[in-house]
Amino acid sequence: MAVEPTVQELFSLRGKVALVTGGSGHLGSALARGLAEAGASVILSSRDEARAREAIKPLPVSEGAEHFPLVLDHMQPESLPAAFERAIALAGKVDVLLNNGHEALGADWTTVTAEQFSHHLANATGYFELARLVRNRAVAQQQPASVIMLGSMYGVVGSYPEAYEGVCPASPVAYHTLKGGIVHMTRHLAVYWGPDRVRVNCLSPGPFPRDTAPAGMVDRLKQKSPMQRMGKPHELKGAVVFLASDASSYVTGQNLLVDGGWTAW
Repeated sequence: MAVEPTVQELFSLRGKVALVTGGSGHLGSALARGLAEAGASVILSSRDEARAREAIKPLPVSEGAEHFPLVLDHMQPESLPAAFERAIALAGKVDVLLNNGHEALGADWTTVTAEQFSHHLANATGYFELARLVRNRAVAQQQPASVIMLGSMYGVVGSYPEAYEGVCPASPVAYHTLKGGIVHMTRHLAVYWGPDRVRVNCLSPGPFPRDTAPAGMVDRLKQKSPMQRMGKPHELKGAVVFLASDASSYVTGQNLLVDGGWTAW
């Protein structure tokens, strides 16, 4: 009988290096912690070097692992090759890319300009450029890699207007367009890169509002959720470790929704 890896071995990220963009933010910090807790070395990027340095301090460090701050702006695609080379210089390799960085836009469909709309879609351009850099490096080194895109439940379904009416601006149309595109980019790249041993998957959170979110909106969102509550950032850690690790070695082109059942309606 062939020896098969244990569940503990499948989920372990020891010896792996994960590049996490936007790793100092609300969800990014929890995702980075999850990868570090599974044993990975984390390259945590931010547009602000001081913020990146602060964000790596609380990350747990497994034996043989080391965490690195990195200045990276995925909204400036022309800067990404140099930033990626700095990541390689710091850690020697990148086994996992978590495209989590996000430049937000508050304008809803009633006020958004064409320029704002187009600029917001540049988030997807940055995701693609980084993913391609990781893929090309993995192929050159004859190594596998895992690319994880951050989508959203709002890349799959529309929002409820009444959840926002009279409380705050509606969920932005540019955001829905962006996240839907990211979900489908995941499928497209997975098909083309599968033979290269580069897996591409999408992790789509449901409602995970910050503490500063309008209380009225949060109460309305809870009423729309089958679980009648909002998500907590740590509830994404298991999903990201699954997609990053060999536990998902035969999973590619998928969109994993962690949404409390939101999209099951």
